[in-house]
Amino acid sequence: MAGMLEAASLAALSDVRHAFFVRAGGISEGVYATLNGGIGSRDQPERVFENRARMAAALGVAPDRLLTAYQTHSSDAARATHPWAGDARPRADGLVTRERGLAIAITTADCGPILMADAAAGVIGAAHAGWRGALAGIIESTIAAMEEIGAQRSRIVAALGPMIRQPNYEVGPEFVAAFLAHDAANEVFFRSSQQAHHSLFDLSGYIVSRLTRAQIAHIEDLGECTYADPERFFSYRRSTHRRESDYGRHVSAIALAS
Repeated sequence: MAGMLEAASLAALSDVRHAFFVRAGGISEGVYATLNGGIGSRDQPERVFENRARMAAALGVAPDRLLTAYQTHSSDAARATHPWAGDARPRADGLVTRERGLAIAITTADCGPILMADAAAGVIGAAHAGWRGALAGIIESTIAAMEEIGAQRSRIVAALGPMIRQPNYEVGPEFVAAFLAHDAANEVFFRSSQQAHHSLFDLSGYIVSRLTRAQIAHIEDLGECTYADPERFFSYRRSTHRRESDYGRHVSAIALAS
């Protein structure tokens, strides 16, 4: 069975199913062991498809109804109305839907996965919030796309899944400069690193701040760090530091029960 984490706030909503899938419970091997959901990885495709089928089953949907986009670290959000083939995926970093029995998902390996729901309206959303996308406005774009199909932001519940956390997210001065150029108040999300001229970035804190400014009042953060826990999580940065050939991808998904 696919390994997964749940947010209590989303689990409490009737007719909403969700999961932040961890790396256990799949059939992949090596650096991809075991529940790699990354279509774009160099893992054997049949193993990825089986892993994703297990995730779909955990959510109560057919394998072809677990949908991911072609992610580009953008601020673009797309609406899902029906299943699409892998080669027809929209280029987007946020997905929204009001279709029952359709699971929308994003893939990550350190970036921030955000799952959102307005249960009263029957509208759900999923956002891939790495630093580029978060800075560019993917959170706000996904919320706006949810509102276009009937959601009200005052009712939206948002949950943040596993991502790289500040103690392990070291960045250079050009990274800090980009955030300060956008808003000097972003200085609060950085603290000094032991390496000269480097800082540690609080991605989750930044995501929460953007959600809060977008008037999302119900926010839950699972607090899990992908880099710090190799037994449970894939991590792009950890794989890079280990000079591994590739890395697995997590899937975080949400669906309305049919």
